[in-house]
Amino acid sequence: MDDTTNQTPGLYGDPKPWDASTSYNITSPNSTFVFESPISPLMDKIMNIFIVIILFFSMISLGCTMEIPKIRAHFLRPKGVAIAVVAQYGFMPLSAFLLGKAFRLSPMEALTVLICGCCPGGSVSNFFALAVQGDMNLSIVMTTCSILLALGMMPLLLYLYSQGIPNIERMVPYTGIILSLLMTLVPCAIGIAINHRAPRYSPIIIKVGMSILLVSGVAFSIMVGVTIGDTLLRILSPRLLVTASLMPLSGFLFGYLLSSIFRLKGKCRRTVGVETGCQNAQICFTVLKVAFPLEVIGPLFLFPFVFIIFQTTEALAFAVVFRCYTRFKAPAKDKDVYQTVDLKAEGEGSEAVAIETSQ
Repeated sequence: MDDTTNQTPGLYGDPKPWDASTSYNITSPNSTFVFESPISPLMDKIMNIFIVIILFFSMISLGCTMEIPKIRAHFLRPKGVAIAVVAQYGFMPLSAFLLGKAFRLSPMEALTVLICGCCPGGSVSNFFALAVQGDMNLSIVMTTCSILLALGMMPLLLYLYSQGIPNIERMVPYTGIILSLLMTLVPCAIGIAINHRAPRYSPIIIKVGMSILLVSGVAFSIMVGVTIGDTLLRILSPRLLVTASLMPLSGFLFGYLLSSIFRLKGKCRRTVGVETGCQNAQICFTVLKVAFPLEVIGPLFLFPFVFIIFQTTEALAFAVVFRCYTRFKAPAKDKDVYQTVDLKAEGEGSEAVAIETSQ
């Protein structure tokens, strides 16, 4: 084969990385190796069904943490939502583009990273917002707005940063985005209704939902590790692994910093930080599968799995650090106020004398 993506200079130079003439076939003098997906069609279907079921019931439990008046307040005063949208669609695509430049990724690698950076926030951010004691009402509102905006922002951002990919509308999985929106709104609405009509059941549902999520998360991680873990380590370059680790980390830090500059409350800062760094990698995976044949995309279609691994690990690390900080930080000294009444003065119509002592 005359052209390979690794021989092409520039970030989005010719031959175009979305052209079928560019292949991930690896040719040597004595043999030819064509990349084959380590995930069978049956396993792919099982994983998708597994994820949908677990997310649906887990999102119901998150809905039980929300209150209608607080949701309404975020829509009426959307300062936090606006900051999150700017961070999500302003910083994350830019960081993906700059990381591709900084690490001199091949055109196909850079485009894969860019697609991930242009994706909206995902449901996983809601669980991590809960883990860092964030504002759950703000988190769900932010996720909903992010997914809605993705219908227009993903094509626009991909067009701007990739210098005009032809047939861009075919690359954006509008059906998948709408399904992601429904998977956020419908179960959350059920949880909100339960919390509003029968709040006594909410704590039980939350505990059950989080327990199911924890067990299924461990099971899913083991399944992915057994299925594609060895493949990921063998075929993905160190530069791409570093890029996947820096993207969510930079998003977490930038979202928190930007919300701090605009003086949001602590729980809202943590929420914006988590929402910014967590991308909907499932949409990225769908784009890569739909837009590129396997012989073109090669092992890069597994990049969303790598991103999820780093995203989850870093978010869990932040959650553990935060929990340890809140648990072991030195408690502030409380002031006890005692009031003594001078009976004589009281009898004469004078005010009682208040004496404040600190312990």
